[in-house]
Amino acid sequence: MLELHDAPLAPLTTFRLGGPATRLVTATTDAEVVAAVREADADGTPLLVIGGGSNLVIGDKGFAGTALRIATSGFDLVGTTLELAAGEVWTDAVARTVEAGLAGVECLAGIPGSAGATPIQNVGAYGQEVSATITEVIAYDRRAGETVTLSNEECAFSYRHSRFKADPERYVVLRVRFALEDADGLSAPVKYAETARALGVEPGDRVPLTQARETVLELRAGKGMVLDAEDHDTWSAGSFFTNPILTDADFAVFHARVKERLGEDVVPPAFPAGEGRTKTSAAWLIDKAGFTKGYGSGPARISGKHTLALTNRGEATTEDLLALAREVVAGVREAFGVTLVNEPVMVGVGL
Repeated sequence: MLELHDAPLAPLTTFRLGGPATRLVTATTDAEVVAAVREADADGTPLLVIGGGSNLVIGDKGFAGTALRIATSGFDLVGTTLELAAGEVWTDAVARTVEAGLAGVECLAGIPGSAGATPIQNVGAYGQEVSATITEVIAYDRRAGETVTLSNEECAFSYRHSRFKADPERYVVLRVRFALEDADGLSAPVKYAETARALGVEPGDRVPLTQARETVLELRAGKGMVLDAEDHDTWSAGSFFTNPILTDADFAVFHARVKERLGEDVVPPAFPAGEGRTKTSAAWLIDKAGFTKGYGSGPARISGKHTLALTNRGEATTEDLLALAREVVAGVREAFGVTLVNEPVMVGVGL
């Protein structure tokens, strides 16, 4: 294991923000990951697990403890069964499944971060979520002090949530297993309306896998959602806020606020989210509350390509970013009575 002290963490995050860690350990095998976790737990040392750093907001003071960077590798494909080591670069793994002619994660192309993070957040985009293809997650259970295998059902997946996110101090993901589909080189049925329009097909149709992946990459790039060191619109954590899920009663109140503020003919986005619940669009809320693309005059601003991404323009601090996030949350709450919730994990800070 590589060990550094007073180590900068900002370069390990897509925001490029945050202070140093007291100690940074880089693990390249599952055994090293487990050993580092056990050492920290035995010593009572705070532990921060870092994968691709694409979903982290680290405070300017850094992290007083051990930061564990998971850099394990492993892409094991047998038939339609795929096992990924937690440290595998997710977007590279998606590309390899498409090259192998297997469907199931092609619309998750371009999402930054590591494979081990995908079950934690139940990563999803353009009509696909990893929960639809994950069969098992192998993780180190810090409470039990042993490596365990959790089935899809035991992972308790829901929208951008899981058992791992609900209990973040308990599990460290080591490997993720997927069941993909051999559809003779075609994608899974296209579910997302925007993707279908871009592909020129109807929802439910299948298209060549390569075409599906390339189209999604183009859509993401147009919103600044594909990492590019030269493009500050990509110095972000992707979508900073989750789409709110409201009860029917809360949605009715929200709808009334929309009519009052924007006019009787304005209908907010609404998607079924289970019995008695409706999901609406965080990006729509932000835009209609007055926070348009490029909003801000400081070093942290809303992306010029997508209202849901908060960005570091190159000289920002974490406090600059949080000030902008708090302004957006307060503005949306005042306008529509809906409280946005951050999607990235906060380390040493909060909204």
